[in-house]
Order: sequence, then C-alpha cells, then structure tokens
Amino acid sequence: MNSTQTAIILAKQFGLSDALQASISPIGNGHINSTLLLKTPKHALVLQQLNNQVFPSLTSLVKNARLIEQHLSAKKAIGNYNLNIIRHIISCDENYLVEHNGGTWRALGLIEHTYSEDVVNNAEQAYTAANAFGQFAAALADFDAQQLHAVIPDFHNLAMRAQQFKNVVNSNAFNRVAQCQAEIDFCFEQFNLITELEAIEASLPVRVCHNDTKINNMLFCNHTDNASAVIDLDTCMSGYWLYDFGDMVRTFCSPEQEDSLNLTKVKIREDIFLALAKGYLAPLKGIITPQEKHSFWVGTKVMTFMIGLRFLTDYLDGDSYFSVKHKQHNLQRAQNQFALYRDILAKQNTLQALLSQL
Repeated sequence: MNSTQTAIILAKQFGLSDALQASISPIGNGHINSTLLLKTPKHALVLQQLNNQVFPSLTSLVKNARLIEQHLSAKKAIGNYNLNIIRHIISCDENYLVEHNGGTWRALGLIEHTYSEDVVNNAEQAYTAANAFGQFAAALADFDAQQLHAVIPDFHNLAMRAQQFKNVVNSNAFNRVAQCQAEIDFCFEQFNLITELEAIEASLPVRVCHNDTKINNMLFCNHTDNASAVIDLDTCMSGYWLYDFGDMVRTFCSPEQEDSLNLTKVKIREDIFLALAKGYLAPLKGIITPQEKHSFWVGTKVMTFMIGLRFLTDYLDGDSYFSVKHKQHNLQRAQNQFALYRDILAKQNTLQALLSQL
C-alpha cells in the first residue's frame, strides 16, 4: 500500500472531511516511532505509527499521555500553565488508536508555527528550552505519579541496563564484541555509578518525569523563538527529576549531534550547562527539595553514560531497539556519548560548582 492510500485511509478514520485529498510526509527524527505529517486542504495532523515492540501496551501509553494532557489542560484553564499542549485526536470509532496495514496508529493535533532543534545554538536557547521542561515538571508536581503505567518497566534502571549489557557481551550473538572491546572495557569500569545512584534515589520524592528531555522534544515559536510546547509524552512515567535534568545536559551541552563522529568537539559547553540549570530550576522554586537539586550532578553523569551503554548494548544485540541508518550507527552513538561522559568527569569540579551556586 502506497503513502497516498495510507494517508486517505487514516484521514477517513480520523474524520477529516476532505480525506480524499490527504497526503503524508515524514517529520522528526525519533528513534522509536514513525512520525508523519498528514495534510489536507483544510486540516493538518501529526500521525504516529507506534512501536509495539518497545511499548508492550500501547493502550497504557495513550492513557498516560491523556491523563497528563487533561491535567495540563486544567492548569492552563486557570492560568497556571502557559505552554501549548499535545492533544490526542479521537477516531470516528471513538478510539485514540487505530489499526491499519498491520500497524497501530494515533493522531495528534499539530502545534503550528513552531520549529525544533537537534543541537542547542546558544545559552539563551538552552535556558528557554530547559525552562519549558521546568514548567512541565512544576505543573505536574501535584499530579499523582502512581497513576501512570510503567510503559517501559525499568526504563532508567541502570543496574538492569548493566545486566542487559553483560548478557549481550557474554552471548556475542552477532559477533560484534571484538569490534568494540575498548568500549566494553570502559563500561565495566563505570559500574560504580550504580551504587551511587541507588544511594541518592533513596532520599528523593517520586515525581512525574518526562524521561526524554532531548532538545528536539521542545518546540520553539517561529515568530518569537519563545517556548511553545513540550512534546513526545510517550515515556512519561513516575521517577526522579535527576533523569530529566541529566538528559537535558546530555542533549543540550554538546555542540555535536549524538551520532557525530567529530569526537574531539563532543564536549560539555559550560555556559549551556549553567543556562539550562537556571532555566529548569526557575519554575521549580519552592517545589524542589535540596536532595533533588543535589541529585542533579548524579543525573548529569548517569544519563550520559546510560544512554551510551544502551546504544552499545543495542549494537551488540544486532540493533534490535533503536532505529539505525547503517551497521555502525549504534556503535558510533555510543562512542559519542562516552566522549561526552569523559568530558563531564574531567570537568566535575567546575560543573558541580556551577550547580552549587544556584
């Protein structure tokens, strides 16, 4: 079935009056779901074919996102949340998920006149994006995180990720161990992070976490460059804010994309680090605990290392999780993240001092 037929069928399922004139085109560069822009002369929607291998219960995923959508909408109605909100579109059959051509799809409202970035350009942009994620966290601080399903159990469980890594190294099912022995040895040397993380988590309150606070999951306004919306709520679950902070550091602070081979330039930009910390903390004033703020340094280390570990694990496991463009893609992503992690460790005193002054 070609893309035009898919566009028409899905446009009909979501009740578009001019469905026969529908077309679709790819947007975004997510690792997991396929995201498309569906357009007709009168309408525009974001379509996603959801990955049911990564997300075992797509119903739970949508329930989580809808609960957050409703909570943020209530906050917005009384002036306590100023960003745009991702809204799910119901189908003609009154479902938020539709089946088509062997896949499961959903439709989301398009937030128009916006753009996203894959690399942060300057400190002001870092502050703006981090502040939006801070507003998102603050608005959900009174939401019972236990309502949310664990759509990916143990998503940020470093001990579990380490065990998965050990398993694929030992099995070497795809004969790739010899190609990355240096990276494997490096990972084994870092597992003391597990104990450090577990110790600090014991002192933290459970929060609603976005769990994927990459710079390209925040939309900027075309006209003002202000924050427009926090998007991609698929991994919103209960957890700890240290992970959201750490993921921002990982994706905001390097001047290179996460699969760049220019490893000599993969470094923490200290001005970006300070700007994002200020931006994220500003909306959380009066909400965040001292222990949570203290945990952000651990999050800075853990998230960068853990994503590198996951990329390397997936490479050793035959690229079964992340979408790849070529056979070395996940290995190169891992090498990139480990370069960033090494620079974080090298600048520990400086980065900790920047955090402590806030």
